[in-house]
Amino acid sequence: MTGQAPPVFDADFRRHFEELLRWRRDVRRFRREPLAPGLLHQLLELADLAPSVGNCQPWRFVVVEDSGVRAAVRANFQAANAAALDNYQGERARLYASLKLSGLDDAPVHLAVFADLNPAQGFGLGRQTMPETIEHSATTAVHTFWLAARAFGVGVGWVSILDPDEINTLLDCPPGWHLVAYLCVGYPVEEHEDPELERHGWQGRTPLSTRLSVK
Repeated sequence: MTGQAPPVFDADFRRHFEELLRWRRDVRRFRREPLAPGLLHQLLELADLAPSVGNCQPWRFVVVEDSGVRAAVRANFQAANAAALDNYQGERARLYASLKLSGLDDAPVHLAVFADLNPAQGFGLGRQTMPETIEHSATTAVHTFWLAARAFGVGVGWVSILDPDEINTLLDCPPGWHLVAYLCVGYPVEEHEDPELERHGWQGRTPLSTRLSVK
């Protein structure tokens, strides 16, 4: 049996791919205009190409359009954000309070991404000793969606300051679904290569050598 001839990813492609990775930013400032017709579905189709343990495809996408639910999500964020602020003191608390940590008010699309912890697909392959690979697989779908969105000029902001159990209740999700990401999606107000948290003095990027070891 012979395989298919793979595509050729040349030097220009690799250069553009590096640019895509460098310009994939966590966006918090969005224009309110809607995405181009059909674009969200196209991005989700690309995200659905992500790899998964045992080919189980455990990601579950929920597009949140209801204004009442969106308002409840905002309230959830505000409460969690206020509680998080209490964990900081002094200059760090002042800096935290100054950061814009979500785009919930302006982003035209709210997208919740869940991991189905017991998917019918996959038959348990590859996760008997590491069941957390279900959530890891859903995270690969988030990252794939993020890169695809950036390639189409769309920004994504990951809102992690939320009570996941409350989000499950608000969205009436099955009990076996675990919230992996709540994403704001839309066209950015401004573009920056450097991360916003670095730009505003919270935390700069550090070199790979600080995270790499050889055994």
